[in-house]
Amino acid sequence: MSLKHRIGALFSSRGKLEYAIHLTENGKAVQGFALLSRLAAAGDAEASFRVGRAYLDGFGVPPSLEDGARWIYQATKAGHIEATFILATLYTVGLPEGFEIQTSSEGLDLSQKPQIGPRHPDFHLGHRWAKVAAEAGSPDAQALLGYILTNGPEDLRDLPQARTWYERSAEAGCSQGHLGVALSILDSATTGEELSSAARHLLEATKGGLGTAFDILGRMYESGSGVPRDLGKAATYFHEAAERNVVTAQARYGLMLLEGIGTPKHYGRAETWLKRAATNGDTQSAALLGDLCTNGGELPPNLVEAAKWYRLAAEQKHAGAARALGLLYLTGNGVHQDPDVASHWFKIASEAGDAHADADFGNLILAGAAATSDEKKALHERFEKAAEKGDLVGAYNLGVSFAEGVTGTQNGREAARWMQKAADGVVNAQYWYGRMLLEGRGVQPDPAQALYWMEKAADAGMAEAQVTVAGLLVNGNINGRKDHEKALALYRNAAESGNVDAMFSLAAMYGGGHDVPENRPQAQLWFRKAAQRGNGLAQMMLGRYLVRGLAGVTDPVEGRIWLERAKAQNIKDAEVELVMLDEAQPDDDD
Repeated sequence: MSLKHRIGALFSSRGKLEYAIHLTENGKAVQGFALLSRLAAAGDAEASFRVGRAYLDGFGVPPSLEDGARWIYQATKAGHIEATFILATLYTVGLPEGFEIQTSSEGLDLSQKPQIGPRHPDFHLGHRWAKVAAEAGSPDAQALLGYILTNGPEDLRDLPQARTWYERSAEAGCSQGHLGVALSILDSATTGEELSSAARHLLEATKGGLGTAFDILGRMYESGSGVPRDLGKAATYFHEAAERNVVTAQARYGLMLLEGIGTPKHYGRAETWLKRAATNGDTQSAALLGDLCTNGGELPPNLVEAAKWYRLAAEQKHAGAARALGLLYLTGNGVHQDPDVASHWFKIASEAGDAHADADFGNLILAGAAATSDEKKALHERFEKAAEKGDLVGAYNLGVSFAEGVTGTQNGREAARWMQKAADGVVNAQYWYGRMLLEGRGVQPDPAQALYWMEKAADAGMAEAQVTVAGLLVNGNINGRKDHEKALALYRNAAESGNVDAMFSLAAMYGGGHDVPENRPQAQLWFRKAAQRGNGLAQMMLGRYLVRGLAGVTDPVEGRIWLERAKAQNIKDAEVELVMLDEAQPDDDD
């Protein structure tokens, strides 16, 4: 600003205002605010508005909702349209409970600051001031008025009027107006032409950087609604929305990165976006992160991390996550083993609609979940009623109850009877009934039928059944039936689901001596996975492979580490390997 203008600012109110604005916009916000404050106190509406915004934004002065709202109100009463819009916004977004806008600083006790807490929208006052500003021609206020007429209380709602205000706002080039028109169209769209019109308004809304517009466009391009289906564009729009903190877009974009849909697959970036979505409250993303940490993606499984994400989703009543967390507590993977805590999460899962959670009751009883005799009796009676009504999960639970003597007395025959009924549709029951037939518990032994039922459970994906059946097929224990190729597939499926015993057995099959192609690099890979999860035999085998170079790479230093770990678990062969390794080392005196 020239010397002439600075001198002019000393004599003219207009000049003082321009000088104050110049200071504020050129890195001297404190000096500018001081001058604006004096002008506002003298009744200048523009200065009052700018002082109010400064307090609300904390620009050139410590932020203060009470002072900011007071000066905005003063500017509004003086007829300042933008201040009127800001005032309407404050009421619509909500002010803390008990907060009242002071219309004057006189008598204001500055030591008694209102408690800042949850905001409580006042749509009626918001409507009053938004209408004033909208009728005065403010495009932003017109869009806000449309929002209030759409989302406010019943006595204010007027969708045709809302559409009219949105359209006036959009005609003036307001992004929020374009978004409002698009949402109004989508609310009742029945034709492709209407959907295309909504997409055009959304595209205009994206020019203002509105995350919601990017998100909806992403969904439209993903499904081909109103626009040609284009997964690449969908991913781009979801990314833009995600960057603007739209939680649903963060979740969707993370999933697209994970699966390589519309964008190159990138596990690290996918995990980052899913974590942001989960932290922002998306339960499905939290549950998915739990699954990724459990099964392992590009990194080894991390059950401690899995438990953290499952818990985040389970606390928000996500059925699958609650059941998964219950299973971790049941087995002691990633968390301390605690059947009672497992029971709590199974209950949450069941109440959230996971029918399989009830079927985990049998595992809880086996693990020794605490329950009084009255509670056990009540559970038994509940399962009995459900089973008699044809509920297969109830029949399974009743079978477990009889098998384990939940009410005090075991009854193998009744256990087998109810397990047989449940086996028609409950995978756990198929496995239990197969084991009963194999061991002759409550029924005549029938190895062929036992294999039939356990194989059904294995083919349905039950890891424990896969491991058991694979072992039978390797050894040919039932009617001499051997099928090493299927056993390998079953072990692989169970191993990939996280079963450590399966990892070891899969590695052993790849290691040679079976009717499948030998693949020692794969054997070492799976021995390593099992070893990392604490399997002593796998630690010994991994050490042996590394010391002897059985998979093509020799590393006696790392091999010794794994052998020492196996020895600490009392694996005798590990001691032998260590002795041989020591004997093979050159004598320091040579």
